[in-house]
Amino acid sequence: MPTVIALTRFGPPEVLRPFQIENPRPGPGQALVRIHAAGVNPVDCKLRRGDFAGTRPASFPQRLGNEFAGTVIALGPDVPAGSAIAVGAHVAGSATAQAYAEVLVVDTAGLVVKPPSVSWEMAAGLPAAGQTAHTALSQLGVGPGDVLLIHAAAGGVGTIAVQLARELGAQVIGTASENNHDYLRGLGALPTTYGPGLLDRVRALAPDGVDVVLDLIGGEAITTSLALVHDHHRVGTTVDQRAVEEHGVRRVGGRSLPALREVVGKAATGQLILPIRTFPLRQAVAAHRIVENGHVRGKVVLTV
Repeated sequence: MPTVIALTRFGPPEVLRPFQIENPRPGPGQALVRIHAAGVNPVDCKLRRGDFAGTRPASFPQRLGNEFAGTVIALGPDVPAGSAIAVGAHVAGSATAQAYAEVLVVDTAGLVVKPPSVSWEMAAGLPAAGQTAHTALSQLGVGPGDVLLIHAAAGGVGTIAVQLARELGAQVIGTASENNHDYLRGLGALPTTYGPGLLDRVRALAPDGVDVVLDLIGGEAITTSLALVHDHHRVGTTVDQRAVEEHGVRRVGGRSLPALREVVGKAATGQLILPIRTFPLRQAVAAHRIVENGHVRGKVVLTV
């Protein structure tokens, strides 16, 4: 019987534990995937803590994990003949709150083929971060000549957003803890630290002003952003719904299969880098502690 990681109550990382499930079977248009790696994201920690319990009541045991990479081991009926998604295919994709697992049933329409040059771990870290970064920059209209401020630029989404924005011709300023400043410089961004005085530090780095903001942290970052950018429609956040409702900033990000194909392709040719820290599936507790503490460079991934 395959193993999944789940929780039976909200709480700290220690509520995560392994469960065994019946072998799942793929339905029409679905694939059964043997998971090799699954990404861990801040939203997983929020779900585990019960941050969304008021709007998304959980049905325990509650599984977690929104991105994965693995091998197709079975197909359900109605999968198009000649599809690249065949038994034995190496794939990556998204799955809502269920990817911390040894096997997984998913719709074939949401899968992309993993190139041989992309590791399992990196492929598992790209679906959430890659799709979010790509779609967010598109929604904000980032292009040549823009000065883009990215809050939490050294994390998974930030790392990819910096690189994609530089390819689009934007100048990037990224906030991060000081030990990640050299890392951001290596990606082509101008780094600065979080905290008091951020507004003045950004203005010093961008004396002609900031055109667009991608916020990946919320809170005070939004206050600073609103003081920097006149057009609030070009301030986007992936995390701060209150700022969306109260200040008219944009909620950005989301899934896009073409975006995922593009970032996977760039990773295959070395155009994108994404540092990965790995933990075995059964050490999900330790992985959650790292992600929840913040200041992660790149992504944390569970290996199976």
